[in-house]
Amino acid sequence: MFFQVIDILGTIAFAISGVLVALEKRMDAFGVLIIAFVTAVGGGTLRDVMIGIHPVSWMTNMTYVYVIVASAVFAVLLRNKINYLRRSLFLFDTIGIGLYTVVGIETGIVAGLHPIICIALGTMTACFGGVLRDILCNEIPVIFRKEIYATACILGGLTYFLLRKFVADSNFIFVIAGLIVIIVRLLAVKLKISLPSLYKDKA
Repeated sequence: MFFQVIDILGTIAFAISGVLVALEKRMDAFGVLIIAFVTAVGGGTLRDVMIGIHPVSWMTNMTYVYVIVASAVFAVLLRNKINYLRRSLFLFDTIGIGLYTVVGIETGIVAGLHPIICIALGTMTACFGGVLRDILCNEIPVIFRKEIYATACILGGLTYFLLRKFVADSNFIFVIAGLIVIIVRLLAVKLKISLPSLYKDKA
């Protein structure tokens, strides 16, 4: 039950982040809904395809569809309340990657995968929806820039497996690992910490 709640919360966060990008690009209602949907289920779809879940989870559980549509409508109706689009987008995107990282890792564990593969699966679950969103909106995906993004997911994944050695309460592990992803991402942006660039700035 707790695992499903985390999954739904991640879906809401990513759906809203997709809506915010679509609104910023001035898309019509259909475009907004499509971007919300792709952002919310893109990572989970890739995860399910890679581990052989067929059909993928959102196709067999209409709750995800209802949640995405409701989140999209909510974000559109209250866009003036959650505006400062860039700041709101960053917040919901950060929450989304934190929640989806632990969902992806747990799915990998259930499938009997090696911890390293589980961390990779969690990172892809968290990041791929945002990649699709940015590509469809003609943006360079955040994961391909200098910003700490996928790295935060990996650190959260390492925390998850470290806690499993000392803590029996899986719900506690979910929460702490997800918070690590969120906090690392927030601090990285706040303190302007980024991965080193491969390119020298032009004089």
